[in-house]
Amino acid sequence: MNSLDGIRILDLSRVLAGPWCTQTLADLGADVIKIERPGTGDDTRTWGPPFLQDSAGADTAEAAYYLGTNRNKRSLTCDIAKPEGAALIRELVAHCDVFVENFKVGDMARYGLDYASLKVLSPKLVYCSVTGFGQTGPYAERAGYDYAIQGMGGLMSVTGERDDIGGGPQKVGVAVADLMTGMYATVGILAALRHAEKTGEGQQVDMALLDTQVAMLANLGANYLVSGKVPGRAGNAHQNIVPYQVFEVAPAADGNKDHLILAVGNDSQYAKFCAVAGHPELASDAQYARNRDRVRNRAVLVPLLAAIMLTRTKADWLAALEAAKVPCGAINHLGEVFADPQIAARQMVTHWEHPVKSDLRLVSSPIKLSATPVRTDLAPPLLGQHTQEVLREVLNYSDAQLSDLKHKEVI
Repeated sequence: MNSLDGIRILDLSRVLAGPWCTQTLADLGADVIKIERPGTGDDTRTWGPPFLQDSAGADTAEAAYYLGTNRNKRSLTCDIAKPEGAALIRELVAHCDVFVENFKVGDMARYGLDYASLKVLSPKLVYCSVTGFGQTGPYAERAGYDYAIQGMGGLMSVTGERDDIGGGPQKVGVAVADLMTGMYATVGILAALRHAEKTGEGQQVDMALLDTQVAMLANLGANYLVSGKVPGRAGNAHQNIVPYQVFEVAPAADGNKDHLILAVGNDSQYAKFCAVAGHPELASDAQYARNRDRVRNRAVLVPLLAAIMLTRTKADWLAALEAAKVPCGAINHLGEVFADPQIAARQMVTHWEHPVKSDLRLVSSPIKLSATPVRTDLAPPLLGQHTQEVLREVLNYSDAQLSDLKHKEVI
């Protein structure tokens, strides 16, 4: 049994934010029917290399990007631009609890698939729209992309090395505005489902990448609203905590530069760090004893700590700091991440039986539920893999009806 058994979701979203949301819901047990364009499908199917290789080592049409965002779903091809295709979607809506789309504002209305039209067919429907800027406001009709949103929403103004040492705006290495919008959309959908179960009334969940990016500024957004001061880029340092950053340490055995993260979160941890470092006077000094003083005197303290950190190797520091329970960590590349025994113990890689590869490895859902664990039964689908299966199962379509739709290139 899964948490969302019995919930069916019609997913018309593509690329990342919407599919990330529906993948999470699928992991939790929802039956996610992914609607894709006949012949081409989700844009990310072509976003490679890398592509999944078959048993002979040849590239297939399955891009790794797509595989990482669409597990536990069923793929149904349907051309919604054709009247018969839009009509087919409306038929399916009557059998679904949730509808997810990330088309530009107004596009769904052209096909009669907007919330106002579909709630007439299904009053309990939870309809989630994911756009760059939301359904309202002066930017509503603009297309929105993660990269641009990271810039517009302020994230790139606080990401990257300090300007005084030659830094400049930097995006995050993964599409965090998309990913966080997908996660917030998941929460919104679950809340709306709860409301629909209690009242019989559905609603529209209006998710915008820019809204999410502003919300996820977190403490930096609060800092600005409280102080009126615009924060700048701080590189690997923390705006509100010292020492909380990357430090260079003594070179590795091969002579290459090495680094570690020191993440001191409170005054007690700082005192422990100073003891491990052999400089307890830096903890008793009134300039550095409290975090507020360390932040104010960052420019003096950090160079002192940087010199101390260079006296020992990463292995020495990690062993000593972990023993003293001072938060710290290595900076791993992905090969080291997936070889980490903690990652293995937490089963953060799962193995899937894919139609073109018998042992497909994918990153697992991080959600660990003791009574209703996440699903691992449906590998990311081939394009249109479940079209006939879904139409027979959900709408009881006959072979003749399926043949007619295929002949008209609707499916």
